[in-house]
Amino acid sequence: MRITAIREIAVPINSTIRNAVFDFSEMTTSVVAVITDVMRDGKPVAGFSFNSTGRYACGAQMRDRFIPRIMKAQPESLLNDTGDNLDPEKILACMMQREKPGGHTERSVAIGTIEVAVWDAVAKIADKPLHVVLAEKYNRGKLLTKVQCYVGGGWYAPGKGIKELQDEIRARLDEGYTTMKIKVGGATVPEDVKRVEAGLKVVGSSDRLAVDANAGFNRARALQYAQALKQFKLRWFEEPTDPLDYALLADVASIYDSPIGTGENLFSTQDIENLVRFGGLREDRDIIQIDVPQSYGIVQFARTLAMLKRHKWERRSIFPHGGNQMTLAIVGGFGLGGCEAYPDVFGVFAGFADDAKVENGWLKLSDRPGIGFEAQNALYAVMRGLVSRK
Repeated sequence: MRITAIREIAVPINSTIRNAVFDFSEMTTSVVAVITDVMRDGKPVAGFSFNSTGRYACGAQMRDRFIPRIMKAQPESLLNDTGDNLDPEKILACMMQREKPGGHTERSVAIGTIEVAVWDAVAKIADKPLHVVLAEKYNRGKLLTKVQCYVGGGWYAPGKGIKELQDEIRARLDEGYTTMKIKVGGATVPEDVKRVEAGLKVVGSSDRLAVDANAGFNRARALQYAQALKQFKLRWFEEPTDPLDYALLADVASIYDSPIGTGENLFSTQDIENLVRFGGLREDRDIIQIDVPQSYGIVQFARTLAMLKRHKWERRSIFPHGGNQMTLAIVGGFGLGGCEAYPDVFGVFAGFADDAKVENGWLKLSDRPGIGFEAQNALYAVMRGLVSRK
């Protein structure tokens, strides 16, 4: 058993939506295929992944360092102890050879994207859904059939006012979601307060509406929003500051009693540990939103969870960033707090299986082997193209 090829391609997101900080008109993502010599139905088993939206394609690091290291390794050195499957932990260690500690953002997305594709291959070789493989390894075999799922939206767009925002929220509720997250920070504080009030009128309860500032606030604006929003007692206030500005985040937490969500723009276990030690976060209410494929992948995520447990954070407080099949499998496998969704937002990279249906805020886990990309026809066409490419 061996990896025969690892291929990647950069694909444009093709989205013109805007948050408080930037638009997505130039955004790209890396799609990866890890191809093995294991044959099923006359075809080689291949694992797939992509670096979830919000980070640009990172193929240069993959091509220059990480893919060559894997392909130069002795094939048996990348297998598990029984020799019947790949070992993601050994493959992660292989990619990290000759890498200096620190400097995570330069490499963590590229490594994590490859690593998650390896897990897809591992699960397919085992002929099990990825969430089952992860539950057996990391969650004492506790198997879930569905996970809680909230929907993100409320983007700023030309001609989009209060009525259009409310119409969007109603449409998402009609699709089966019960909790909505909308953007703040792309307008004035009074305008955003009106948007929040309008959203609450539709969802009906403060614990069913969250807001997201995309880490775009300076000190004055972050504190101003904390004061203005605390009256609403929202589900959470996401990314009110740069997550590395621990002092400012702690000051926001001292004003804002309701939950804060942050962490999707951090890339390592040490980053997250610093966040919970120095950022003023409260383990009884706040939300950690690390993005797994962007932070070295699943093996390292398990280490991050172990660290958070030492700091008395429970898995129900972890809501990984990324509304996609990868995150859905990870949430289900580790038994985390919930998953987000971004339907119809990021082209072929948005959402879940084509036939996925949210019911009363819950989403059923895939029963397909691996991550289940095969149930997303448009995205899977891109992925299969990597396997057939010479």
